Amino acid sequence: MRLFGLIGYPLSHSFSKMYFSEKFEREGLTDCRYDLFPIRSIDELGQLIKQTPGLEGLNVTVPYKKPVLRYLTSAFNIPEGIGACNCIKIENNNLLGYNTDWIGFEKSFTPLIKPHHIKALVLGKGGASEAILFVLRKNGIEFSLVSRSSHDGSTFTYQDINETIMNDHTVIINTTPLGMYPDITSCPDIPYRYISDKHLLYDLVYNPAKTLFLQKGEEQGATIKNGEEMLRLQAEESWRIWNS
Repeated sequence: MRLFGLIGYPLSHSFSKMYFSEKFEREGLTDCRYDLFPIRSIDELGQLIKQTPGLEGLNVTVPYKKPVLRYLTSAFNIPEGIGACNCIKIENNNLLGYNTDWIGFEKSFTPLIKPHHIKALVLGKGGASEAILFVLRKNGIEFSLVSRSSHDGSTFTYQDINETIMNDHTVIINTTPLGMYPDITSCPDIPYRYISDKHLLYDLVYNPAKTLFLQKGEEQGATIKNGEEMLRLQAEESWRIWNS
């Protein structure tokens, strides 16, 4: 049995488990299984691999996309500038690190870009944001980071965001978990009244399909997109890596 899985904590709402289980059934891959490994500390990774024979690949989710780097045999395949890993290929007891988030994001995001989309606000500084910033740089879009505190190197705090900043940044990307089920009544604290039909709002959250962040943007005429296609694309890239 070929075994794959997901590490993170908690893992109560896993897209990956459902996606790969359905994929294996649809494609008749009866010798493949995808399991959840909700480890309470990244230090448990070595023991997990020892105790799980047949494990060929892992996806990595919060809060371990950055901490897992120190356990990799090689991070050579992670592009420079992305300090996060969300995919591991296990080969001869070696842990080979990859980042497929940026591929999923770029393929789902770039078709929406219009000529006036030249500056972005990136909300949050978690592991997923590294891939987002990489794609923005790659596509020549300037960005400003927004978080709760200016002490972590962010460009702005949420309190700084005003009409001028909103008008200047016509792309707004939410990399925080705000609005994710079951916390569907929360959203990033930005002045939504300044959003226009020139804005593009992208939310990495996919459950619910339309978060409060996206609802508020849509009400102002903005183009909106959730993170489901990104997740599907990055999952397929993980599968390609595990089978290469």
